Amino acid sequence: MREKAGAFKHVAAGLCAFAIALAWVSPAFPHPTSPMLAERYARGDYLEAATLAEQAAGADDLAFAARALLAHCFTGAAEPDARVVERAVRDAEAALRLDPQHAEGRLQLAIALSLKSRNMDVMTAWSAGYGEKARRLAEQVLKADPGNVYAHGFLAVWNLEVARRGGAVGAWMLGASTESGRSHYEKALALAPEDIGVHWQYARALAALDLKGRTPEVRAALDRALGAAASDHVEQVMQARAQQLSDALAGDSDAAQRLAQAIL
Repeated sequence: MREKAGAFKHVAAGLCAFAIALAWVSPAFPHPTSPMLAERYARGDYLEAATLAEQAAGADDLAFAARALLAHCFTGAAEPDARVVERAVRDAEAALRLDPQHAEGRLQLAIALSLKSRNMDVMTAWSAGYGEKARRLAEQVLKADPGNVYAHGFLAVWNLEVARRGGAVGAWMLGASTESGRSHYEKALALAPEDIGVHWQYARALAALDLKGRTPEVRAALDRALGAAASDHVEQVMQARAQQLSDALAGDSDAAQRLAQAIL
């Protein structure tokens, strides 16, 4: 019983921490009603894009607004602003009220809820069920669309981070495994071989989990991220971080693993 309680707390902590990774795995945005919004997002004007999308107020626009707000959180140097995160939650939920089956709304809500748990104490985060709800949202997307690359990317990272933070017992409790993470990544790879976000986040999560015996797999994913063409500000940031981790792998593996655990 004590062992399970300990695993419970470790998994809860992991659900707070792995939120950092998840916003990157859905880089293809929904289609807002104005092409101008996509242009502002692409150059990194996330808050302005989000505000304009909220004013348009369609389901696609609101899901896009949530994504822009989360991109602002994850590309910034400072700790994510809780008010911006909560705003992203509200926008994603509003998109789902307009269209309960909206795939991007589900994915962005999963990401926003995970990030929202980041500043909670471990048991509050666990009790809120944000990590489990995030997985369910991604699985709902795949049930409707088995070929959704970003839902596969989300679940690839989810499995690896839960396995890292919760250990064997915690992973068992949540039904997570490195094998499942790899399977989701392989499906995402087949669907979108040039997607920087999918490759970067898998490489980061795998390196954070364990570099012993996994370095070739990490390098392969990093090489794919670095070999693709970045199309917007988010992808440029991801690619720069992929290069940082790739450079670190040339040195001390323990330091590289610590970097993977700390980097966004």
